Amino acid sequence: MSAPIITLPLEGLSCASCVGRVERALAAVPGVTGASVNLAVSRATIEGTADRAALVAAVRQAGYEVPQRTVTLEVEGLSCASCVGRVERALAEVPGAGEVSVNLATGRATVTGGAEAPALIAAITAAGYGALPVEAEAEDTRPDEATILRRKAMLAGALTLPVFVLEMGGHLVPAFHHMIAHTVGTQTSWLLQLMLTTLVLAGPGRMFYAKGLPALVRRAPDMNALVALGTAAAYLYSLVATLAPGLLPPDSVAVYYEAAAVIVTLILTGRWLEARAKGRASQAIKRLVGLRPATARVRRDGGVEEVPVDALTPGDVIELRPGARIPVDGIVTEGTGTVDESMLTGEPLPVAKSPGEPVTGGTVNQTGALAFRATAVGADTQLAAIIRLVEAAQGGKLPIQAVVDRVTAWFVPAVLALATLTFAVWLAIGPDLAHAVVAGVSVLIVACPCAMGLATPVSILVGTGRGAEMGVLFRKGAALQRLSEVAVVAFDKTGTLTEGHPRLTDLELAPGAARDATLARIAAVEALSEHPLARAVVDAAEGLPLPEVSGFEAVPGMGVSALAGGQRVEIGAARYMAALGHDTGPFEAAARRLAEAGKTPVFAAIDGRIAAVLAVADPVAEATPAALAALRERGVTLAMITGDDRRTAEAVARGLGIEDVSAEILPGGKAEALAALRARHGAVAFVGDGINDAPALAEADVGIALGTGTDVAIEAAEVVLVSGALTGVPNALVLSQATLRNIRENLFWAFAYNTALIPVAAGVLYPAFGWQLSPMLAAGAMALSSLFVLGNALRLRGWRPPLAPGGARPAARRRDPVAPEARAAA
Repeated sequence: MSAPIITLPLEGLSCASCVGRVERALAAVPGVTGASVNLAVSRATIEGTADRAALVAAVRQAGYEVPQRTVTLEVEGLSCASCVGRVERALAEVPGAGEVSVNLATGRATVTGGAEAPALIAAITAAGYGALPVEAEAEDTRPDEATILRRKAMLAGALTLPVFVLEMGGHLVPAFHHMIAHTVGTQTSWLLQLMLTTLVLAGPGRMFYAKGLPALVRRAPDMNALVALGTAAAYLYSLVATLAPGLLPPDSVAVYYEAAAVIVTLILTGRWLEARAKGRASQAIKRLVGLRPATARVRRDGGVEEVPVDALTPGDVIELRPGARIPVDGIVTEGTGTVDESMLTGEPLPVAKSPGEPVTGGTVNQTGALAFRATAVGADTQLAAIIRLVEAAQGGKLPIQAVVDRVTAWFVPAVLALATLTFAVWLAIGPDLAHAVVAGVSVLIVACPCAMGLATPVSILVGTGRGAEMGVLFRKGAALQRLSEVAVVAFDKTGTLTEGHPRLTDLELAPGAARDATLARIAAVEALSEHPLARAVVDAAEGLPLPEVSGFEAVPGMGVSALAGGQRVEIGAARYMAALGHDTGPFEAAARRLAEAGKTPVFAAIDGRIAAVLAVADPVAEATPAALAALRERGVTLAMITGDDRRTAEAVARGLGIEDVSAEILPGGKAEALAALRARHGAVAFVGDGINDAPALAEADVGIALGTGTDVAIEAAEVVLVSGALTGVPNALVLSQATLRNIRENLFWAFAYNTALIPVAAGVLYPAFGWQLSPMLAAGAMALSSLFVLGNALRLRGWRPPLAPGGARPAARRRDPVAPEARAAA
């Protein structure tokens, strides 16, 4: 028997280190046998017999929150107050249920807490009543993380601007410094800066202290701890300089309020932009749920009634009208028609359905009235399985831990220890207390992690901004790092490598046959056909005058025939021509060649003689060959994973030079195929555009969706190509490599520069040369480090993509046509 499973919603998760911290805290609770945290949906899944209250306490002890949610259920069968009491007691016993209220008048139960709706419904059913969800678990009415951070960043920026102008303006423009000194006065300026900076740190910046200082106490410092440490050092030294300058040496009295305020503002801005992208990650699951209709037409008691989909049970017979979305999985019992299954297979052509054929929930009945018997409902449907795959893959761990997290794990404790040691040494051997204080504070200020904190987010902001200008959207900053390490890129076929809709690609005529006249007669007959391939032929004849048609007849599974312009026209597969006694011999070689190329050959006979063989196929997109060639040049292995039939897939892959092909793969199998590619080659990116690609997009190290694809694919991916052209794939790869190289340069500078200056700030040069790095110079060094990081990151604004949207190489930069010798002579 499997262990019980408890799920907890979480608040405050921001990175992989948060996930690890919560998982460790949950695993330490007695009774827990397994704990997994999903960063994308901010949810923890715990296996074992642990008490929910203990789990919530462990999460809060780790510095995170478990928010309350409200579930409203429609309860059937309530008749008196005792019924109300019985249902309330049953709900109260569900793990995670907090406040429970059942209203007899409205017949509704409201449960606040962390309990899931299915568990609550099961408890009501076990108590002898029926229950249906009135609404999905209510969205939290509080502002989301991105909205909160946006408000904090804007408030911090408004308060920081006058501080920055007052202090830095004086340093940059001497006249401005003199004006401040002779008008408001230096002391008044410092007091104003003190007041504004205090508001910044106590308001928007309080979150860094609330999370960073406890993290230091727990010996698990993170970015919050770095920000808290650096801003506190600058602020406290400035506070002493403002209110008690006599405690400092005369030449060391200076303020650094702008450093503390600017650090908070910049970090908050970066956090806000990251939260805005992360906050949309779970939308893929919501859109998948939206594929299921709310109600279904079910045959019951000799009639047809509209019932909620949640009330369906296996065995129900459900009627489908043309255009209706199929609610659950089942087997067709009556009628014939075609169903669009592209959300499952990616195949653009609708699939014919007749009695005995399976249908899948979430697909769309296009033509014909059908009736089917439900075989799987609720969590057992294929759509529900896709949802679980997407959710599980989105919750997977990042391939590598962020570089900054690895550095800060030991950097902050080392700086604290060194600052304390510096203070103690100079207190023992130095000239006075002030000298020891200055040395200790100088170490803290010069080691301020502003540059390290900016190294990654600034490069990501500039890199992703440049990518957006080029039509490449990185929805998650971490994708920049993982994409640069990709060794293999796997593509879906339909709609990704190809255009996504069938077209008439070939028309080979019998000797003497006129192209336009023959095509017009064929299209006139096909215009009356419901076959999916017929539309491609009709579109190809657009603009041609079509003859009148009479006596139209369709032979299921074979072909169609009619009189068009007084001539008998018969269209269909080779078996149809054979049944009619027509000789296809002269066209058999052409038909075989077309089939080997992955196209669908169709014969057309006019007045009893084969007049043409046509081929319908989904053609390769215009930009595809150039994009694949660019990826090969960079040493990337190419693969195809598609739900299409193997012959067509291999033909397309052969023409594009793709060697690794996995065909006839359903959504769950795509994730498995990706795992196999990863085992053979290394990190893998997947490019797709359909609903069926969502699990693979989430499972891949980097999911890349075409902006012209479905919303579900876009939400499940980490990178979106706005134009839908595959040229964005090599462009995104090159941009990611340039951005990660930029981040590494920033981190090296920030870490090496600060590390080199720490001994100077500590006073190692004082005994020999009498040089003491004052806090003012330490702050200047810190600012220089930050300016270098910002300037280096801004170089990415000049990045140029290797391919233009149409697939052409971008033009080289224009050179001066005047030769250097001519310029010199002039």
